[in-house]
Amino acid sequence: MEYSQIASLIRNSKNAIAFTGAGISVESGIPPFRGNGGLWNKYDPGFLTLSTFHRQPEKSWAIIKEIFYDHWGEASPNPAHIALAELEQMGFLKGIVTMNIDNLHQKAGSKNVIEYHGTIGELVCEKCGKKYPFKKVDLEKIPPRCTCGSILKPNFVFFEEGIPTEAFHKSQELAVKADLVLVVGTTGEVAPASYIPLIAKQRGAVIIEINPAESTYTHGTTDIYIPKKAGEALAEIAKEVKNQSK
Repeated sequence: MEYSQIASLIRNSKNAIAFTGAGISVESGIPPFRGNGGLWNKYDPGFLTLSTFHRQPEKSWAIIKEIFYDHWGEASPNPAHIALAELEQMGFLKGIVTMNIDNLHQKAGSKNVIEYHGTIGELVCEKCGKKYPFKKVDLEKIPPRCTCGSILKPNFVFFEEGIPTEAFHKSQELAVKADLVLVVGTTGEVAPASYIPLIAKQRGAVIIEINPAESTYTHGTTDIYIPKKAGEALAEIAKEVKNQSK
């Protein structure tokens, strides 16, 4: 299908949303967790279990700092993030549900972003609940501590930890109302987040998938599959939407 046809579908939709995974941030230099070059090929994911973090906070924090803060915190949005922000600014995208914790959608200018798995952007005290922007915390001293003395935890979802209630319910609400979903850069293997496009599909939404490789959605859920990199495809789509809106 031509980008012009996809742009028309987006322009004619009433409640279009985007559902994004790790693949959208690969072009920003952030590796995915799974697949070729994935973090779990290099690191044992056990360091991100809540029990390990509580039992060995210094060891967990050393790896957390290396992966998420020494590099990810300096990453910049790529054309895919920017295109989604532009679609929102034009009024054609009602929100983004992202599985990513890298804060790149917000950096690109998107406003209604539901971070399903939390964010690296802040640290939280599990004891008193106080939150800190990560850039205001000295991560040269690990584990970092709250003013109450308790160890701070990155405010994203660890293994053995539930999905934040507010993010869960807001994403469900968007999915139920959606009449079009841009599925970008996800294998569709991480539940319960992976149910978001399925909920929308059951309600009659058009599913447009942008992925270099096929996912669990491609055959059976996806209506239109674009086998390209997110930055390339979304930039062209946003450009076409602009042209049609003139």
